Amino acid sequence: MELGMIGLGRMGANMTERLLRGGHKLITYDRSPEAIQRCVDRGAVGAHSLADFVKQLSLPRAIWLMVPSGDPVDLTIEQLIPSLSKEDIIVDGGNSHYKDSIRRAEKLKQLGIHFVDAGTSGGIWGLQEGYCLMIGGEKATIEQLEPIFKTLAPENGFAHVGPSGAGHFVKMVHNGIEYGMLQAYGEGFEMLKTSQFELDLGKISRLWNRGSVVRSWLLELAESAFAKDPQLSSIRGYVEDSGEGRWTVLEAVEREIPAPILTLSLFARFASRQDDSFSAKVIAALRNEFGGHPVRTNTESR
Repeated sequence: MELGMIGLGRMGANMTERLLRGGHKLITYDRSPEAIQRCVDRGAVGAHSLADFVKQLSLPRAIWLMVPSGDPVDLTIEQLIPSLSKEDIIVDGGNSHYKDSIRRAEKLKQLGIHFVDAGTSGGIWGLQEGYCLMIGGEKATIEQLEPIFKTLAPENGFAHVGPSGAGHFVKMVHNGIEYGMLQAYGEGFEMLKTSQFELDLGKISRLWNRGSVVRSWLLELAESAFAKDPQLSSIRGYVEDSGEGRWTVLEAVEREIPAPILTLSLFARFASRQDDSFSAKVIAALRNEFGGHPVRTNTESR
C-alpha cells in the first residue's frame, strides 16, 4: 500500500522503515532534508515541500502525521487542505489531545476528507517489536488502512476502539497508567537501594521477571538500565512529562473520578525537578530505555 509520512523524527523514521520492510511504498516529508535523506537511503521516496509531497501521492491519498501535538498538527493540516481531494485520509499518530482530534475530524468531514486518530505506543523499540495502535475514526476508513496497521503492529497489536477522538483518549489514559507504573517501580527500587543490605538491583530486576506478579517489560528495561549503570550515577533524577499525564489528571478532575495514584505520579515528576532522588533516576532511565527520551546528566545544571 502507498502511504505518505510527514514527520521523520525518532518515531516517524522508524515507522517508515518498518513499513518499507513490509513492502509498502512511502512518500516522506520533513522540515529536515537530512531526515528525508535517511529515509530515502532506506528505500522511501523523498519530497522537498508539502506541495511536492501531495503531488506524488496517488488518489485517494493516505497521509500519516508524526508531528508534535498542538499547533504543529493544525498548521500541517491547514497547509495540506488546499492540495487535498475528497476521500483523502489524514492519520494523526502523535500524542494529540482527544478533544483536538474530535474537532479536526469534524472540520475535515465537512471537506469530504477522512480523519483517523491513532494513539501509538512502542517507543524506539517499535521498529523491531511493532507498535501498539489505538485507533479512532470511521470503520470503513480504518478498514482501508488495515494493511498499514497490520505491518506497524505486532500480532493483535491494533484495534479500532471507537469514533473520532477515541484513539487518542485511550492513548491518553494509557500514558496516565504508565506514569503510575513508573512511579511504583521508581519508589520500590529506591527502597531497595537505601536498605541496610547491599542489593544488586539488576539481579533483582531479572529475578522479578521470572514468575513474579510484578513482572513486565518495564522490569526488563530496568535490568538493562542497571546493567549499563548499576547505581544510575550518571543520570539526574529529573523527569519530564509529555503532557498526556497532565491531560489524564485533568480529565479525572473534570469527570470527578478518583485517580490518586496517577495524580501523585504526575506531581512526583514535578518534585523531581527540585530534589534529586533515586526513584526519579529509575523513572528517567526507564523512559530513556523504552522511548529514547533524553536523560539529564549530573553535569547539567538545573
